[in-house]
Amino acid sequence: MIASMLPDIPVVLETGRSIKLLAILEKWNDTSGFHTDNTVMCLLLMLSKFGMDTVVFLLCTGKLYTSFLNMCSLSIVLGDMAMVLYVTAVWLLGPESSPVSLCYFLAHASTAFKALPLPMIVMGITDYCIEDTHHANKSFLFKFLRNVVLTLLVWMLAVIYSVASTKVELMELVYMTGIKALVCEVKESTFINFFILGLFSAVILMMLPFSTSIPMWVREAARLSKSREEQDNQRSDLFTSTSSTETKGSKENDVGENNWLRPPLGHSLILGFALIWMPYLAVCVACLAFDFTVPAHISVNVYWLECTNSLLVGVVFWVKSKSLGPYSNLPENVCAWHVYWNLSKGTWQQPLPTAVFNPSEEKRNTIFYI
Repeated sequence: MIASMLPDIPVVLETGRSIKLLAILEKWNDTSGFHTDNTVMCLLLMLSKFGMDTVVFLLCTGKLYTSFLNMCSLSIVLGDMAMVLYVTAVWLLGPESSPVSLCYFLAHASTAFKALPLPMIVMGITDYCIEDTHHANKSFLFKFLRNVVLTLLVWMLAVIYSVASTKVELMELVYMTGIKALVCEVKESTFINFFILGLFSAVILMMLPFSTSIPMWVREAARLSKSREEQDNQRSDLFTSTSSTETKGSKENDVGENNWLRPPLGHSLILGFALIWMPYLAVCVACLAFDFTVPAHISVNVYWLECTNSLLVGVVFWVKSKSLGPYSNLPENVCAWHVYWNLSKGTWQQPLPTAVFNPSEEKRNTIFYI
């Protein structure tokens, strides 16, 4: 095959009916004696992904047993570590001493990661929908084991799909300059590409009509968040009466409502999502626009999964808020959904309070919070 000047990793090759994504393993020139082994570059790429996923996992993930997607994030970090260890072994021992070739490993890894997103999303949204009903009173051990089993099931199906569908084939490319390259086909995740592009477009289109009001909403959300933190700090006593707090909050909200229009609930929650995840979505869309294609074992990462996790939690929170208000048993998330619920409704309510009614004070209707 003859190819024009190509980047190192990856290469997009158009072969008539299909477009193949190729990873360059080696490059050499018989005339000049030039030779480059890209195993080190592959290892650096794996290390970068492992480091990024680990940081995002530690920053975004709460208790592991609380949701299926949190356990999936941990599994991706462990998968990254396994890839780093294998590529390190290939680099240190050499391809001759490796049990399987680097081409075989990359081809199957990309196919397996390509199969992960859709089942993770389906099972994740199912987990959140039933969290407040069937599993709310289940024990820690039950939730933990359930999430472990479901995560292993998803990975097992992905590995089976990879083994059954992957065809490993080493190919040799010849550049116009006479340089030769040993390449291997890897898979990209078109599902994630369309998912990110669709999500980015939807957020832009839904927030565009309210673009002039967004700065005011952001400032008010910051004020509400600060007020929530101050109230949490003040609740160090065992019993705190909220009558004065509610009066103060209602006065502040009355002032706010006289000066600006509050956002609809759906748009308020979208704003909370966008403030956290739009930088990531914008970078991904820019990469797609400049045709910067990456294989599935790189694009399927914890950053994407936590973004999807926030989206699913926000949707379920919005649906359940019609009957539950800001109260739900959904796991903690980086997006402050309760703040943006109050931003839309104009009333401040702390999530999941435990209220105790004092019968001796029935006329005063005083509620104490524990």
